[in-house]
Amino acid sequence: MSLNKDHRQKIISRYDYALMNHGFHPHSLLWSNTEIQELRFEKLLNIGIRTGDSILDVGCGFGDFAAYMLTKKIETNYTGIDLSEKLLAEGRKHYPNINLVQGDLFDYSPKAKSFDYLTVSGTLNSKLDDDGVYALQVIERMFESCSKGIAFNLLDARDEWTAGRWDLQSFLPDDIVEFMQKFTSRIEIIDDYLKNDFTVLAWREARE
Repeated sequence: MSLNKDHRQKIISRYDYALMNHGFHPHSLLWSNTEIQELRFEKLLNIGIRTGDSILDVGCGFGDFAAYMLTKKIETNYTGIDLSEKLLAEGRKHYPNINLVQGDLFDYSPKAKSFDYLTVSGTLNSKLDDDGVYALQVIERMFESCSKGIAFNLLDARDEWTAGRWDLQSFLPDDIVEFMQKFTSRIEIIDDYLKNDFTVLAWREARE
């Protein structure tokens, strides 16, 4: 289901305020720096994205993931969606050749298997006082919409500081694996790059 009005406005206001203060910078996306942002992007690419693949990047911010892939010589059919029109407008100034659309995943409502891959980086970190239900609904809808796989990162509840934050939604990797096993048996967790973050890779096709 789509976000309710209050949660939607809370998220938009948070990012729009950061943009007003920081402009075109990772701080506007609530990243500490470019290196951390791109480290997460690097892990997402382990899903197997290649030139020519179609990508739906959920909560894309400026569309930086598309630009990052180009630095790796990966030219995709990229679409980014984000709640904040102000972030998207700034992204269009810097990346005029990519497709950026306002809304959340349920607004966009992609058809089943309509993209090769769907990705999320940092988008599901805001606490919505729903015990993570919305985040899990997003993940499920992402998998329904992919033809090859999905890649996303989440905050790690095994980290005491992260788990104790009132404003951040975190998860246990084992719980996410159990949830994903409803859809696929091919799941990989990467959790060796930051102490409070993990990446989930899930493929539609089983290993040969």
